[in-house]
Amino acid sequence: MAQLRSVSSQRTIKLVYYSCNSPSSSRSLVAATAAATNNGKCNQKRALHTNAAALSGKAALLSSTSNSSSVYALDVLNGLRHQQRRQLQLSQSPFLCSNVGVGARSLHSAVNDQQQAEVALAEATEDNRRAGGGKQGQCESKSAQPNAGDQPQRDPLDVSFNDPIAAFKSKTTWELVRAYMVYMICSSEKLVEHNMKLLKVARTLLGAKLFVLLMKSSFYGHFVAGENRHTIVPALERLRSFGVKPILDYSVEEDITQEEAEKREVESSVSSAEDNVKDAGALPQYHVDKSFADRRYKVSSARTYFYLNEATCERNMETFIKCLEAVSGATFGTGITAIKLTALGRPQLLLQLSEVIMRTRKYMEALVGGQGNVLTHHKTIKDLEQYYAGIGDNKDVQTFLKNVTSDKEGILHLFPWSGIVDEDSQLSDTFRVPDPITGQMRRLISQISPKEEEMFRNMIRRLNTIVKTAAELDVRIMIDAEQTYFQPAISRITLEMMRKYNKEKAIVFNTYQCYLREAYHEVVTDLEQAKRQNFYFGAKLVRGAYMDQERARASALGYADPVNPNYEATTDMYHKTLAECLRRIKVLKDVGDDARKIGIMVASHNEDTVRFAIENMKSIGISPEDKVICFGQLLGMCDYITFPLGQAGYSAYKYIPYGPVEEVLPYLSRRAQENKGVLKKIKKEKRLLAAEIRRRLFRGQLFYKPKGNYVPI
Repeated sequence: MAQLRSVSSQRTIKLVYYSCNSPSSSRSLVAATAAATNNGKCNQKRALHTNAAALSGKAALLSSTSNSSSVYALDVLNGLRHQQRRQLQLSQSPFLCSNVGVGARSLHSAVNDQQQAEVALAEATEDNRRAGGGKQGQCESKSAQPNAGDQPQRDPLDVSFNDPIAAFKSKTTWELVRAYMVYMICSSEKLVEHNMKLLKVARTLLGAKLFVLLMKSSFYGHFVAGENRHTIVPALERLRSFGVKPILDYSVEEDITQEEAEKREVESSVSSAEDNVKDAGALPQYHVDKSFADRRYKVSSARTYFYLNEATCERNMETFIKCLEAVSGATFGTGITAIKLTALGRPQLLLQLSEVIMRTRKYMEALVGGQGNVLTHHKTIKDLEQYYAGIGDNKDVQTFLKNVTSDKEGILHLFPWSGIVDEDSQLSDTFRVPDPITGQMRRLISQISPKEEEMFRNMIRRLNTIVKTAAELDVRIMIDAEQTYFQPAISRITLEMMRKYNKEKAIVFNTYQCYLREAYHEVVTDLEQAKRQNFYFGAKLVRGAYMDQERARASALGYADPVNPNYEATTDMYHKTLAECLRRIKVLKDVGDDARKIGIMVASHNEDTVRFAIENMKSIGISPEDKVICFGQLLGMCDYITFPLGQAGYSAYKYIPYGPVEEVLPYLSRRAQENKGVLKKIKKEKRLLAAEIRRRLFRGQLFYKPKGNYVPI
């Protein structure tokens, strides 16, 4: 009996969908649908099926006959979801449902009806879009197809992200099957836990050629675009034709042992000039600890570079430049390249610089009171002179005050950072502050040798070369966030690169990890600096990659946990930070200034966060055409978010890794680990993949060839 009811339900959905091409009214269609489902008693389950079919039929009919149909049809489906939630409440009532088994089957079938109705709506929308032309009152909005004026193709956006056609129209059927298989494997904890060992065993048993073939037909093919800058071009062009732009990353990683990683990190994180006596003001957070020297510990979603020598850093610079050239040639000025500062220099230098920044904040707090970055105190040079008044006429103090960076609103920095990033300043001479009692100059940076000074200048030179090349090629640079003990230095250097290169548009973007307690304050401070120094501010907002490692390290070394207490707090931090950025963009628009002075990438696989961004953009009047907000996800993950966004006219990006098969195995291992941790997202992606595979099977589209006609914004 249950099978007969299931067949009846499927027949109902098909009747609704195929009837949408007939000229009959929606009322007669709904009546016919109701008649098809109400054969016999009007019990709870059949009534629910009738409602589902009626609503899906109405949505399908409207999507083929109304100019504003797509939006309205989505509203109808939302009504269906609401009605099913109401039915769930009724089914759980002991007064209305005496048979629990029947209620459960009814609800399960209702969910199936909803999914079929959504697919039917998506099919109707896609068929109408392909049909094109026609009368003005038919199909979807005009912008969903090219017209005589060569306007770019645009599709309506389903913000529930439940449209399998929009999600996967850029994929062949084989790619869908491969994706489903990959997600099935990622759902197995045992396989994922030992994935690297299994890959090495497979490499040994199959040999190089067969192993490469296996990887290209599975994990590598799904998560990686190609082996080199030339072979990835077709993948980039296909992405572009479906409205999506690339963030290119050469994802080759060294597969070194834990012992080797620890050895390299310890050796490259301690100055050769450092003595055994610890500075009284030293902060333990910014000194290497052997138990956490392998920075891959508890990190599954970020690549790690371990310093070997200066020649390796030069090669990394050349690799990043090749990425810039590749993305420039294939994306017509809309691409991005991601880089890590730890790939360009000795980590010891970033540790020392980070400690300087934090000690400077503590110095300022002790001097003037309050908390936070130097800029947030709003003190002037005259204020500092008063604090040093008891010292008397001291030449060193006067020289120090002359080098303080300030404007009419107050002090921005105690040190001349512009000179530091212009490759010509000595660190040991720069980071000195006067003792407010004795007037003697105190060194805030630990000992650093002349050779290490040269290494720092080399690191800055490499970064300058990369950013200058990016500016010349019209490609943007996103400097990735790293561990909190590196991040103050990374952010400070990145902001100075913005000041230097973001004079007419945002070329350089910084990355902010919203799992950190101070994320909001750091973003607000940097926005304020950009405003006062008049440069374009670029930010990528992420949840973060190092949470577990950061917590463990803070606990072991005895400093305050920098991480938000839970996932919900991180989400609140992300939304609060994003809302502040959007508010400031609106202020720029309202006063007639260039809104693009603030550019934000919402780099998130969380669809609630993406919806939050879209809803706030609409509520404050920021359109995709303003080109101030973009969205980004990893290749092979959350296609149901990225592609509908790009096809609807939003600025959407995929993070595109590439590199030789055997050299990107660590990257693939991390992707498998990361997917294991987001089983809820995998479940949805698998459901949509299965729906699209079934649709193509039943409609004879197994050999479908993707051909997009979208233009990225």
